[in-house]
Amino acid sequence: MKQTSDFNTNEAEFAPVHHVPADWRDRLAFRVVKLMRTVPDMFFAKRYGHRAVVLETVAAVPGMVGGLLQHLKAIRHIRDDQGWIKELIEEADNERMHLMTFIHIAQPSRFERFLIMAVQLIFYNFYFFLYLLAPRVAHRLVGYLEEEAVTSYTQYLAEIDAGKIENIEAPDIAKEYWNLPDDARLRDVVLVIRADEAAHRDTNHTFANAIVERSAP
Repeated sequence: MKQTSDFNTNEAEFAPVHHVPADWRDRLAFRVVKLMRTVPDMFFAKRYGHRAVVLETVAAVPGMVGGLLQHLKAIRHIRDDQGWIKELIEEADNERMHLMTFIHIAQPSRFERFLIMAVQLIFYNFYFFLYLLAPRVAHRLVGYLEEEAVTSYTQYLAEIDAGKIENIEAPDIAKEYWNLPDDARLRDVVLVIRADEAAHRDTNHTFANAIVERSAP
């Protein structure tokens, strides 16, 4: 699904937002995400382009897994999915485009490409069974992952603005997908991707809240 961009958007709208954990399930999801963050912090530090490649590998998994399991559930119970399947599949495709964009920007090494495969193998299986057994926790975990993504991209922007990272020309794949102007730069790409992540954050927290409401007595 091709995205549109809006350079008149107030950047403060996409500032980091945190959903305060309401119970042990939320706290568990939050702690798992914090633990997961230690790996990219250890390997990549402030190499944000390379960090994004690995993080987007993870981020592209949940929407596809959730969409698949919601699809099967809707068929099994012969009921409408209320738009969840389309939303989740589009999220997965959007995250895949983030990854494709940063492949062009960061030019990952062979080791990083191996890491991508390893991360996908581990996280896919973990998330599949998590969503199968505890979809509320799965959506909350993604919500917290997206919170971290928004924070990381905000830090990325700060490094670009400070001149510590070169504001290179945006790759053609990004210009086409987000309808960016011909003179778009890396900063423009990070802005639209951060906006995407903020939207995914809100969507997954909303889905988790909806599951809570359904299960309430």
